[in-house]
Amino acid sequence: MKTFDWIVIGNGITGAAVSYELARAGASVLLLEQSSQPQNATRYSYGGIAYWSGTTDLTRQLCQEGIDLHRSLPAELGADTQFRELDLLLTIEPNRDPQQIAATYTDCTISPKILSPAEAQAIEPRLNAAAVAGALLLPHGHVSPEANVLAYNQAFLRLGGTLDIAQVTGLVQSGQQVQGVVATNITYEAGNVVVCVGGYSRTLLRSFGFPIRLYYTQAELIEIPPTDLQLRSIVMPAELKRPHLEATAAKAELDALWDEPNHEVTPAILDAGAIQFQDGRIRMGQFSRTFTDPQARFDAAASEAAMRTAVGTLLPDLKSLAGQWHSCLVAFSRDGLPVIGALPNTTGIHIFSGFNSPFVLAPPVARRFARHAASNAVNLDPLLTQLAPDRLWDER
Repeated sequence: MKTFDWIVIGNGITGAAVSYELARAGASVLLLEQSSQPQNATRYSYGGIAYWSGTTDLTRQLCQEGIDLHRSLPAELGADTQFRELDLLLTIEPNRDPQQIAATYTDCTISPKILSPAEAQAIEPRLNAAAVAGALLLPHGHVSPEANVLAYNQAFLRLGGTLDIAQVTGLVQSGQQVQGVVATNITYEAGNVVVCVGGYSRTLLRSFGFPIRLYYTQAELIEIPPTDLQLRSIVMPAELKRPHLEATAAKAELDALWDEPNHEVTPAILDAGAIQFQDGRIRMGQFSRTFTDPQARFDAAASEAAMRTAVGTLLPDLKSLAGQWHSCLVAFSRDGLPVIGALPNTTGIHIFSGFNSPFVLAPPVARRFARHAASNAVNLDPLLTQLAPDRLWDER
């Protein structure tokens, strides 16, 4: 049986980036994905690259590294990620003060431009100017999530990486040392294992006995097949409700609920927005829910109707376009930062999850993670130290 240097579990944007970067650094790497067509958060992502959104030295640096990397990745990977730069239009609800809302973006690397309803409609002609008090305008990056993952995978395989379809069900352990994984009908051995399964990270790691404080939302959206209708920008709310939902759901006093089934930790929220891809597809939504059962089922018809109404208020031409409701899990952490690195009290097991803006942050963090792994340095990259999982370890 071949022993790998690294096993990467999960082939969303995080696992694809980490596996490629580890192979690029010279490691022998096995990438495991349970499905040949994963229905994960990457698959249903908007693919936005919010490089303007850094608010601390840490996030500003990572956002800059992220956009710089995306601009050069197609050439490096030898494949089209469908990277482009376009306008982000953040809509402001009627009876809200655009100046006050713009002030909440003061700490961001790039400050938004305040637009009147008419100016916003000039940027996005599909916008219903009567439905907004104005909008904020920011530069934004964008990729096709599927194309980005495929480009990483193809480059990974050219570097000698191995990609297998198998569901991981357990770990190979000797005392406090993880030495591989148990998957469907097969065992794989490795010096290190890194978990990159997004919203399933908490459930998987806790099933292995690792009490990490990671959480997830059930996101719902509608995907519309390629259409001749054209959007010129990404449209999202200026006052996103999701950050407040995540902060509330991750409060320490609610943490015990996450270990019990059938709880709705916080009420559902709806952030109305839409993005069109270069092939003409549109993704619009989205609901975010916090049910403690990752397999929870919802009333898809009711959710779809509510999303169509909300998006249709802003972008009336989208309301009645035929499309399909979808749902996926989206990971988040208590402090809004990703959770990266070796798990406490055990060697050979790592986490790479919890990104609130994965397409801008995951590629540069993956590069740093792999660079550190290849260096065999005792001291961790100071930037990665700030993302280490021991800050979110549950010692209950």
